[in-house]
Amino acid sequence: MKKIGVIGASGYSGEVLVELLARHPRVKGFAVASRTHAGKRVDSVLPHLARAVGEAVFLPAEPAELVDEDVDLWFLALPHGVAAEFAIPLVEAGRLVIDLSADFRLNSEDTYKRYYGQPHPVREWLRKTPYVLPESAPSGWKKAQLVACPGCYPTSVLLPLLPLLKERLIEAEGIVVNAVSGVSGAGKKDSFFYSYCERADSVVAYGLGNHRHLSEIEEQMCMVARKPVQIQFTPHLVPMPRGIATTITARGGASVDDVYACWRKAYARKQGIRLLPAGSCPDTRHVLGRNRIDMAAFKDSRTGNLLVTSAIDNLMKGAGGQAVQIMNLRLGWPEFAGLA
Repeated sequence: MKKIGVIGASGYSGEVLVELLARHPRVKGFAVASRTHAGKRVDSVLPHLARAVGEAVFLPAEPAELVDEDVDLWFLALPHGVAAEFAIPLVEAGRLVIDLSADFRLNSEDTYKRYYGQPHPVREWLRKTPYVLPESAPSGWKKAQLVACPGCYPTSVLLPLLPLLKERLIEAEGIVVNAVSGVSGAGKKDSFFYSYCERADSVVAYGLGNHRHLSEIEEQMCMVARKPVQIQFTPHLVPMPRGIATTITARGGASVDDVYACWRKAYARKQGIRLLPAGSCPDTRHVLGRNRIDMAAFKDSRTGNLLVTSAIDNLMKGAGGQAVQIMNLRLGWPEFAGLA
């Protein structure tokens, strides 16, 4: 039994984490911290979690104070650039940290600066922090005190593609990714563009050619392909609260049977992966509230292209649920404890 903390608990991903931890069979207690809501009762900000959080109060989200809290593991549900302020002091104080921000997802300081517009605050930690996609994680990552949780779009792209790249079933060149996301993917922002009224009756592409998650996707694909990989990635916002649907076009001589055989080999007995029949189109409705990815493949006989489709809940398998899955593995608990 452990005590777990969430910093940034009032954001969408933070809310999901608090809800999951409140019902987790191995968590003996939890702490929540927020700069905006410090001192307030959690149920006054998140009333739908009133029964789960009891009389819990938001702690001040200040690194110097949180290092003294009796918490075994902290989740950081914070914006990039801010998470690093908390991660290093907590790790140096002997705490385990799982970061849901982008601060430790990349190996390259130059790439971080190019996509996030600022120097990395603790660049020496980039190569020391494992990037953990649970179904495809590097060996030895469970010894790390600080772990980077993948982003939502990357999860929807990498889980289907990494085994295919590793087995050379698809070409590393010419991959085109189109994805749509609900508005919660942007987090709680005071922005006219992301307001639900503006997005209703609307579908719009954004981040053309330079979306921040592109850096994360390409870096992981390069590591598996063992050569430079560039993809065409176009995300879209659609009028729904949550969920991501992704369509990937790739070239290669592999058959659909080859693709499914590769997936079954890579993901045998992986509870977070659901393979749909060839030619199926995963639906975001079917993964809402679930910590899994649904995915399928189709070979277009007219063009010869392989089409891979996937669907995830961006707040579960794309954020909070996946982070809890990582916690379970890191602490030696059943992988899907609290996630069934």
